[in-house]
Amino acid sequence: MTGLSTDEPLLELRDVHAGYGGITVLHGVDLKVAAGQVVALLGPNGAGKTTTLKLAAGAHAASSGRVFLGGRDAAGARAGQLARAGVCLIPEGRGIFPNLSVRENLLMMTFAGRRAQAEVEEHTYSRFPVLGTRRAQPAGTLSGGEQQMLALARGLATDPAVLLLDELSMGLAPLVVAELYALVAEIARGGVAVLVVEQFATAVLKIADHAAVLVRGRIQWQGTPDHALHAELSFYYLGTPS
Repeated sequence: MTGLSTDEPLLELRDVHAGYGGITVLHGVDLKVAAGQVVALLGPNGAGKTTTLKLAAGAHAASSGRVFLGGRDAAGARAGQLARAGVCLIPEGRGIFPNLSVRENLLMMTFAGRRAQAEVEEHTYSRFPVLGTRRAQPAGTLSGGEQQMLALARGLATDPAVLLLDELSMGLAPLVVAELYALVAEIARGGVAVLVVEQFATAVLKIADHAAVLVRGRIQWQGTPDHALHAELSFYYLGTPS
């Protein structure tokens, strides 16, 4: 795979089943993400959200069903191939090199040859000014929010068509989370298809164009986020209406 067409949903899962060691985790998941769209994948712990992201990124194989990227069947494609085609996964835990400086973390993203170091740094520091002031600082000593900014910057350095985010809000203060999701909305407006996995829904629903609720490996609800969705989430997370 060398590139993704924007005439089709940039990411589509059709009746996908997947699991680990004979235990099925996903039971027929259907999901689409279009260019310029933010889709929130919500649900309680153990629902299969991270498995869905890994599958979309080529880091885990489906046992049945199909995954399409830009209308092309991604069956058999490995994570490296999908990354070169424009799929970027930012995993839970931020995915940075803590012992390297901010600048060295960004340098690591230039080895594929898509952008020069100076260009990557210019784009990063214009979008995340605080990282410019910390460029010589070890990434592991940044605040949690700054580390997430660096993880996003590293991902954007690959010019992704599909951006997969796993628990962006983990361990962060609400104001920092709101700032990060405002940046995610800006990224989507540039034509990137964004699939966000979140356990805590409030912040991402403010920017999401579409939401899906995954419970025990099945999509139980999906549609445009509205006030009714909060009652649905209360039921699926807690088993009781709000």
